[in-house]
Amino acid sequence: MKDGDEGAGQAATPRRKDARRNQEALLDAAAAVFVTSGVEAPVRDIAARAGVGVGTIYRHFPARADLIIGVYRHQVDSCAEAGPALLAAGPSPHSALREWINLFADFLVTKHGLAAVLQADNSGFEALHAYFVDRLVPVCAELLEAATAAGEIRPDIDAYQLMRGVGNLCVGADSDARYDARRMVELLVAGLRRTEH
Repeated sequence: MKDGDEGAGQAATPRRKDARRNQEALLDAAAAVFVTSGVEAPVRDIAARAGVGVGTIYRHFPARADLIIGVYRHQVDSCAEAGPALLAAGPSPHSALREWINLFADFLVTKHGLAAVLQADNSGFEALHAYFVDRLVPVCAELLEAATAAGEIRPDIDAYQLMRGVGNLCVGADSDARYDARRMVELLVAGLRRTEH
């Protein structure tokens, strides 16, 4: 290896980190615009929020479906990464579980429109759903195991079933402005507590 090659390799790593950060900022901006304006929001609105040109978005995401998929995967990854962080920083495993379930519920409520658009492409939607399950069920299971080991919740709770229950509670948020999905989810999580006989 030449000396110049080593310097080039070192320069590439920060550039890759910058590119990753820029793409994450773009996906965060797109998610925020989708929440307020729907998935059909103009690309120029997303570009303005991200502080980039429209061409930058098309360079990363040539079609709107690519951007929607990118946002969906990015939000799944953010939710997955939050679990261990909450467990490490929280006052108790149950507190971490409660916070994570709230994040998960927010994700479900705000991303319902994304899922509806993606369902048109059945094979693509199935792949994304599998990604969702593969990334999030183990995180939920880890939080449940920690709360069970701490004696804070009942031991008979299955991560996938709990996530399905939360998902079902979040469905009503679309059709009724008076329906408070977060409140229903809080009641569900409170019901996980171990009761002394």
